[in-house]
Amino acid sequence: MKLFTTYLTLTTKGSTDVIDITDRVQAQLENYNLKEGQIVLFVPGSTGGLTTMEFEPNLVKDIKNAFENIVPKNIDYAHHMTWGDHNGHSHIRASLLGSSLTVPFKEKKLILGAWQQIVFIDFDTSRRNRELVLQIIGS
Repeated sequence: MKLFTTYLTLTTKGSTDVIDITDRVQAQLENYNLKEGQIVLFVPGSTGGLTTMEFEPNLVKDIKNAFENIVPKNIDYAHHMTWGDHNGHSHIRASLLGSSLTVPFKEKKLILGAWQQIVFIDFDTSRRNRELVLQIIGS
């Protein structure tokens, strides 16, 4: 087994920006001479998350609406008193989604369903530069 650590840099718009990163993750995987294993993606930060979904415009709208219904942005969160940055909803949404994702691969190809893409969601309140950690484990 071999282990490689690499990074994926993203520029986001914030405000529940949903970004399909599938092709970029696949491209990173192809840089290594591994036939099968798994890739672990991790968000070092507390206002972004990772998941898989069918990345199509109406489902992206539905995801955004669902997060707004579950954790509305325009209410007063206790976190706002700590830093005054008014992103309490961002932290809660990211905590609910999760900061890591593991995807298996075989023959140097990610194993995903026909309509399944890997997405990063930035819940923070403004544009950000993000760096995701990718650890590729395999043989």
